[in-house]
Amino acid sequence: MQTSTRDRIVVAAARLLQRQGYVGTGIKQIAREAQATLGSVYHFFPGGKEAVAVAAIRHSGEEFAALLRQALDGEDDPAQAVTSCARRLAGDLRESGWIDGCPVTAAALETLGTDSEIQQVCAEALRGWERLVSDKLLRCGFSSQDARELATTVIGALEGAEVTAQVTRSEEPLLTVGRQLARLVRSYEARGLGLPAGSLGPETDR
Repeated sequence: MQTSTRDRIVVAAARLLQRQGYVGTGIKQIAREAQATLGSVYHFFPGGKEAVAVAAIRHSGEEFAALLRQALDGEDDPAQAVTSCARRLAGDLRESGWIDGCPVTAAALETLGTDSEIQQVCAEALRGWERLVSDKLLRCGFSSQDARELATTVIGALEGAEVTAQVTRSEEPLLTVGRQLARLVRSYEARGLGLPAGSLGPETDR
């Protein structure tokens, strides 16, 4: 299926934001990467660079949500599911040569202190990812408060570990965080069942 010009612009912008950040990405470069004219970019995005970035961040947020959903739904055990997600992120980051980090985090940090649409769409993406984790935990019998707090912890830890993995050019930060998050999830699960910590089976990804 042929990709539309608008879609090419969004995907190109998403990849550039992922590798260069918002400040380091120019509207002309987006047009070149998308094999589109500058006029086409402004035709689809009259708001210019910020409008393109908003669409690109939303696209990237949905891409990560799909990855997260696949990892979570691929395992019945919530601890295994969290570990699976960390492994997938580590593998994808390694295959990209440590350059394809999270564009949502990068753009959010670069626009801190503003009430821009970029900040809003970044916040929406993070909340959406947390909801996916929370929904998984709720389906596994966790209380609503535990599911919500664990989801915030999981997303925050994975985002931080991804940055550390990029800087150190190593999968280990993500794999380590995956193991520790699995242990945390199991401790909540055991508490809910009235069992001693560590009684729900072996740790994953040793």
